[in-house]
Amino acid sequence: MRAPRRRWRLPRWRLPQWRLRPPRTRRSAAALALGCLALLWWFGGRGERRCWPSEQVLDAIRFVESSHRDAVPDGDDGRAIGPFQIHREYWQDALKAEPSLGGSYQDCRRRDYAERIVAAYMRRWVPDAWAAGDAEVLARVHNGGPKGAQNPATLGYWARVRERLP
Repeated sequence: MRAPRRRWRLPRWRLPQWRLRPPRTRRSAAALALGCLALLWWFGGRGERRCWPSEQVLDAIRFVESSHRDAVPDGDDGRAIGPFQIHREYWQDALKAEPSLGGSYQDCRRRDYAERIVAAYMRRWVPDAWAAGDAEVLARVHNGGPKGAQNPATLGYWARVRERLP
C-alpha cells in the first residue's frame, strides 16, 4: 500500500496576506464600523462649530466693523456710526424692542451702549439664535437686517466674522 500523498503547500512566509488573517465575524465587523463612525463624529465635526458666548460674537462683529477701535469714522457715507457701524433704523428697531435703553442715536458711538443696542436688536429679531449664541445667524442679521440670515449676500460678511472667532 502506498503512503498517502502529501499535499504540497507554500511555506507560511509565502502565503498571501489574506490567508494569514483569521476570518472576521459579524460582531467584530460591526464593532469596527462603530469605532470608525465614532472617530468620524469626534474628529469630523470640529470645524462645524456654530455657537459661541455672546461676548465673543459681539467682539468678532466689532472687529470686522471697526478693527476694535472706539473712535471710528462714520461708515456707509455717514449713515452708520460707532464701533458696530449701527444705522439709525437698526437703532430704532432696538429701541422698539427695549424702550428702557433710551439715549439718542449718537450714543451708538459708545461701545457699551452700542453693545446693548445690538443685543436688543438680536433679542427682537432672532431671540433663539441670541440665546444659543448662533454666531452665523447673529452676524448675518447684523449685516443684512432681520432676514439677513437667508440672504446669500451676507455669507461673505459671515466668513470674515468667522475668522475672528476662536
